Amino acid sequence: MTIIDGGTTTAPVPTQSTYQNRVADYWNAEENPVNLELGKIDDLYHHHYGVGDVDWSVLDEDDDTGPDDVDSRLTRRRERITAELHRLEQAQADLLARHLGPLSPADRVFDAGCGRGGGSVVAHLRYGCHADGVTISRKQADFAGEQARRRGIDDKVRYHHRDMLDTGFPSGSYAASWNNESTMYVELDLLFAEHARLLRRGGRYVTITGCYNNTYGRASREVSLINAHYICDIHPRSEYFRALARNRLVPVHVQDLTADTIPYWELRKQADHLVTGIEDTFLTAYGNGSFQYLLIAADRV
Repeated sequence: MTIIDGGTTTAPVPTQSTYQNRVADYWNAEENPVNLELGKIDDLYHHHYGVGDVDWSVLDEDDDTGPDDVDSRLTRRRERITAELHRLEQAQADLLARHLGPLSPADRVFDAGCGRGGGSVVAHLRYGCHADGVTISRKQADFAGEQARRRGIDDKVRYHHRDMLDTGFPSGSYAASWNNESTMYVELDLLFAEHARLLRRGGRYVTITGCYNNTYGRASREVSLINAHYICDIHPRSEYFRALARNRLVPVHVQDLTADTIPYWELRKQADHLVTGIEDTFLTAYGNGSFQYLLIAADRV
C-alpha cells in the first residue's frame, strides 16, 4: 500500500472492463457546477440529490434594490437557490447517516463510491467514527483526501483509489457501510458480496438509490435517458431485495423517498446556473411512476 498526500491511499486496481474505464474517465473529467458550487458553501461535496420541503422564498426577487441592480439581484437569487439545493442534499446525507447507527468513535465505516467525500465526513462528524471512502476516480480520491486534511480529520477519514467491488480491506472490519446513489454503476451481487464480506455480523448496510419500478413494466424511456446521461445502468427495484438476500443482508427498513425528492428537482429546474438538462426527465419519470427513489437499510447476518 502506498500513502498519498492528502490522506488518500491507493492499491493496485484490478484489471477493469472498458465500461469501468469509461466511468473512471467520466468522473476524472467531471467539473459540474451543480456538484462544485454547492460544495463550496461549507466544503461538503455531495454527488447525490436532495430530500425535503423547499423554501420557495429563494425564488423571490429582492425589491430593496434599484432598477440598476438587476445583476446584483440575479446573483443573490442564484446564491439563495444554490444554498437551498445544498441544504436539501445535506438533509439527504444526514438521513442516510442516521440509519447507520448506533456507532462509536472506535467503529469503522465504509463509504462505497464516495465521490468527493462528503458522506464520509458527515458520518464522522455525527459519530466520531473512522471512515474509509472508495472511488474508482483517482481525481476524486485526491480531492476528498485534501478536504479531510484541511479539516484536520485525515487521521480518521481516509479516501482510497480502489474498486468498491474488490477493496482489499480486511473482512469483518466495518460496523457500517453504504452506497449513496452509486449502486447503478455495478452488478448488485458483486457489490453486496463485498459489503457482506467487509461488515461484521450485525453490521448495518444502507443505500439510497434510484431504481426502476417493476410494477410499471420494463425500464421506461425516461430511465433509459437517465442511464445514457450518467453512463449507468439503473436496476429494477426487485433486484435489490433479491441480491441483498443472496448476500446475507436482511432489510430492516425501507423508505420510499420519491415524493420527498420531487421538490428538490422542481427547484433545481429553476436554477439556470446549475441545470444539466436532465431535470425534466427525472420529474417525468417520478411522475409517471416508472422510477423510484428508495432508502434501504439492511443488517449483515
